[in-house]
Amino acid sequence: MSEIKNILLQLLFALSPFVVYNIFYRNLEINYSRRFILITCSFCLILSMIFASSTAAGFIFDVRYVIIFFGILFGGVLSGFILLGEFIAFRMYIGGAGTLDALIIQAITFPLSLLLGSLYHKMRKKHIITFIAGISFSFIPLIALYISQPNYVVSYFSFNILVMPVQNSLGIWLLITLFNKSVSDKEFYLKHIQNEKVEAINQVAASLAHEVRNPLTTVLGFLKLIRANRFEREKTERFIDISIEEIHRTEQILSDYLSISKPPISIQQQIDLVRQLTTVVEVMTPYANMNNVSLESEIPSSPILIFGSPTEIKQVLVNFIKNAIEACTDIPKARVGITFHVQLQRVQLLIEDNGVGMDHDQLSRLGSIYYSTKSTGTGLGLTYSYQAIRSMNGTVTVESEPRSGTIFTISLPLA
Repeated sequence: MSEIKNILLQLLFALSPFVVYNIFYRNLEINYSRRFILITCSFCLILSMIFASSTAAGFIFDVRYVIIFFGILFGGVLSGFILLGEFIAFRMYIGGAGTLDALIIQAITFPLSLLLGSLYHKMRKKHIITFIAGISFSFIPLIALYISQPNYVVSYFSFNILVMPVQNSLGIWLLITLFNKSVSDKEFYLKHIQNEKVEAINQVAASLAHEVRNPLTTVLGFLKLIRANRFEREKTERFIDISIEEIHRTEQILSDYLSISKPPISIQQQIDLVRQLTTVVEVMTPYANMNNVSLESEIPSSPILIFGSPTEIKQVLVNFIKNAIEACTDIPKARVGITFHVQLQRVQLLIEDNGVGMDHDQLSRLGSIYYSTKSTGTGLGLTYSYQAIRSMNGTVTVESEPRSGTIFTISLPLA
């Protein structure tokens, strides 16, 4: 029973980089870094050696080979050498009869780790390398230990033949397989988030073209009148003033569009939700008009301060308003309404449409990754929005019935 407990404890240390990765990078729009791999591997290596299995004084069994190999694969060769130096220093500090054997075994397995790490990135069938690494790091230490300490291996034969292979082979397979799956899912998620954002920007850009064309047409008309030189100086100056105002309005429209298209910044700061929503409504109104949808908003005149990222909150608002518009494009007298409610220390933003609505099954899956109620959608826009709102300690609730519209309520804490 104690052997099983030791194995499970060591497997926990081996899987710690995978667990920490999923916790730390869950809401970040970046993937792991080599520094992250080095730090987590260094910490796990020390813990595995401190709480290692042991049958005799000076002989310890941990998942050092798993962690160092993982560090080389995902952190690079430099990370591998740093982990090797850390292992040597700490093993010398622990000391004992098995110190020399541990250093000799590491001198054999570390070059093998570098070789397998290089092959891993070159081969398509990476599971073969994972299998070879697990077998190699299970039996090379056992064989080397038997050559130098045959009596010890024979005396604790059942322990050596069970613990070392299970810890190393199972540890490598679990850690690399699970970490690879998480990293590939994260990359796929980030790629689709970017595609979803580009698609939204393209659609908004098409609607903004109509909005920008109006002031440009006005300016062009006044310029032609000024060129004819048939009016008094006072009226001509008035034409020029109107043209300048229209150019400024065009510049403001383009600035609002560019502010939404900037890459997201996850820095939390105090922002005015009213100002952010006003900007988004101005940008999304042409898109609503193109789809014959009335976009109505009851925006307070006084600021409503929250903590968050301006770019993130803009993207969230664009996603929710865009979805609401698209939900009622085929509805007569289509309407999307936006209202505010401030209660206690929270602000509630309600986005309501009279569109197609959703049934109970669709509501239960809403916000899940890759789920969308639209035939051409990926669902990643709402997934991103839900995560961004949670990162601001906010919540999202949905009320909807088929053919009766939908109400999204976004609740955020006040600054």
